[in-house]
Order: sequence, then C-alpha cells, then structure tokens
Amino acid sequence: MKKAAFLLLSALVLLACNSNEHSTVEKDNNIYQFTVVGNKQQAISLKEYEGKVLLVVNTASHCGFTPQYAAMEEVYKELKEKGFEILDFPCNQFGEQAPESDDDYATFCQVNYQVDFPQFHKIEVNGANEHPLYKWLKAEMATDSSFNNDIKWNFTKFLINTNGKVVKRYESGTTIDEIYPDIISLLVDKQPK
Repeated sequence: MKKAAFLLLSALVLLACNSNEHSTVEKDNNIYQFTVVGNKQQAISLKEYEGKVLLVVNTASHCGFTPQYAAMEEVYKELKEKGFEILDFPCNQFGEQAPESDDDYATFCQVNYQVDFPQFHKIEVNGANEHPLYKWLKAEMATDSSFNNDIKWNFTKFLINTNGKVVKRYESGTTIDEIYPDIISLLVDKQPK
C-alpha cells in the first residue's frame, strides 16, 4: 500500500512539474525566443522585431523564384513604417542555389533587387543541421495538414503576427502580392482601436 501511495504521489509531483514546465514553454513559445546570426556574423535577438508583423523567408540567389525579391522589396518599402519586416535567411540546401558567401549574397541582392530588408547568415532549414528557428516554424504549422513538415524549396514563407506567433505558411510559388492581404490584416489588427 505504501508503494502505491508513493507512486501516486510521485506521479502527481511529476505532473505538476510538467505542468509548470509547459506554462514556461507556452510563455516563451514565440519567435522572440531565438537569436540568429546576421550576415556580418553578429548575434541578433529576434526580440528586436517584437510587436512587428514578420515574413520569414528562406531564399536563394540562383533559383527560379529569386525574382520574387523585386516585389518583396516593393512591399517592404511600402509597409516598413507601418511595422512590417521581412527576415531573409539564405539557404543552399536546394540545388546549391545560394553558393555565395554572406557578403557576396547581400551584394547580389542589393545590386539586382535593391534589397533593403534584413538578411541573415546562411542556414539549413531541413535535416540534421536545420536551424532551431526553422525547426520551431515548421512545428508551429505541423497541425496544418496541407503541409509536409519539411521545407520543400527556396522562398517558403512564414507569416508571424505582432505577438510573435506563426499564423500562416506559404509555399515557394506563393508571391508576396498573394500574401499582401494577410499582411495588411495583421497590420490593421495592430492599430489602436
């Protein structure tokens, strides 16, 4: 009988600990928990973007979707002052279509598309070396049955609301013009009533 009582008490303590741990995870379960590396090798806390609407994109310079940079830059210029940011993560995992160094990649984007939004150090978005940010982004959308968990190709996009939560995932072929209404909706929700 004492053994059963001890096991029951142990189970209740474990449950309480897990419940508290879950609360902590939920509190920190937003994009602001991550620190990433900028394209100049500097550590950048994503808390810098707290309260903004974010579009997180894995990109490549030699991809059929690379021309999307032009429209992305246009929308960025239009909405930046309203609290919108694009976070650009080059990735060489798909057909080795982003072979440049961080500096050369940034130069390519600046010269060809006048990119002014934040660009970060090249990362992996799938597999054993995937960046924790992408592991989290994919897990947040795992309940959406329209997506396989892995990133399929360059220019997959994740829309993040002003609370740092993922609200939508878009595959490579989805243009920013198609995403625009969703961005505007989140920016409108941000405005004081």
